[in-house]
Amino acid sequence: MIGVFWSLLGMLAGALLAAQAPINAQLARGLGLPVAAAAFSFLSGAVVLGIVTLFVMRSQGMSIDLKAPSPWLFVAGGILGGSYVTITTILIPRLGAAVVMAFLVAGQLLAALLLDRIGFLGMAVREISIGRLSGALLVLAGAILMRLS
Repeated sequence: MIGVFWSLLGMLAGALLAAQAPINAQLARGLGLPVAAAAFSFLSGAVVLGIVTLFVMRSQGMSIDLKAPSPWLFVAGGILGGSYVTITTILIPRLGAAVVMAFLVAGQLLAALLLDRIGFLGMAVREISIGRLSGALLVLAGAILMRLS
């Protein structure tokens, strides 16, 4: 039952990304600059997450250790996320939400196979099996078919 919950939560996250991309694309059209739309998207997200973080810390009587993580970890995710949001903001009006999401999932799966294989940042190492590679390639093939139709 717990496995079903986590699977549904993953699908919800994917649905949120699918909705976020056209919202940011519309914001970019209004602002006239995709990178500005990405900046405002991240700014609003940072404010909300900052408030949630403070609330959780206070309610659980805890604090965070800003000295523990390596300094590059504080910016790497933001740079990658900002790149993602900017690129999707540019692509959505050109390719449509479904095609962009299909290519995003294909790219995520192929990159994840590599990250699993090398055990990136201490993740458990998982081999690239025929089934896992075939699944990722089938998603890529589906994205290409969606783009061609």
